[in-house]
Amino acid sequence: MATRTGKKITGGRYIKRRKRKSYEVKGQKRIVKLGEEKKKNMKTRGGNRKIVLLKAKEINLKTQNKKIQKTEIKNVLETPSNRFLARQNILTKGTIVETTLGKAKITNRPSQEGCINGILVE
Repeated sequence: MATRTGKKITGGRYIKRRKRKSYEVKGQKRIVKLGEEKKKNMKTRGGNRKIVLLKAKEINLKTQNKKIQKTEIKNVLETPSNRFLARQNILTKGTIVETTLGKAKITNRPSQEGCINGILVE
């Protein structure tokens, strides 16, 4: 006989000890897509604020001569963590994008920060 999840052998249900605390509740999943720039202000723990990216088309690139240059993202080429994210033009850490200067790898987490940083790859 297969057991049902959340139920006792007799068929009764388990009663939870307590509800989730506010810091245990998961937030809304944030996805950064390629497109016209769109940001959102969010309240965080301790009364602080966080600027979150929702859409972006520019990247801060570190070039070979250690200078930082802002360039436009043309296309998402590949995402090593999940190949389906590249098809949907979703920007995550480790994603390789095509820019005006060449291929670049995203080095930060755009869903946690208000910008996209990267380095040239080749």
